[in-house]
Amino acid sequence: MSELALLVLRIGFLAALWVFVFFVVYSIRADLFGERVRRLPGSSPDPETGGIPALFSGVATTSKPEAMTQPRVESTNRTIAAASDQINLVLTSGSLAGNSLALTGEPITIGRSPDSTLVIRDDYTSTNHARIWVKGGNWVLSDLDSTNGTLCGGVAVSGTVPLHLGEPITVGTTSFELQRRL
Repeated sequence: MSELALLVLRIGFLAALWVFVFFVVYSIRADLFGERVRRLPGSSPDPETGGIPALFSGVATTSKPEAMTQPRVESTNRTIAAASDQINLVLTSGSLAGNSLALTGEPITIGRSPDSTLVIRDDYTSTNHARIWVKGGNWVLSDLDSTNGTLCGGVAVSGTVPLHLGEPITVGTTSFELQRRL
């Protein structure tokens, strides 16, 4: 084999090795920090938060003290949460415990993505993890093919499931439930 062919073979092998290294580094970065989220043209970051999107974008929030004073619904008296009812999504555990969202009929997306309605910064939450939305006049929950799954009442969600008042929903290490507003 000529020296030129051997040199070309060595350079090709070195280039392939570097491509492999870049793929490994990209994969590790994606696992640690999540996939990059592309912004739509013309959208700009929230100026009030210094360029960081609001935690609950476009949804009315309630502070901890008010959320803690609301009575819990007993599990034996659960009813399906109707979209016409005044419902809060109350976070019961995790880093955001005690906060609540007033559901207005708009779909709620849950995940690590800054574009999610409910942003959960958690190693066990996918970028786009779950969605709560209205179907047939009632609130329902869908898992968006998340890596670790979504639990509703302790059971893994597959497809779309109806939501009941007071039933615990778990995404990663964060739990929440629907409660009627007073």
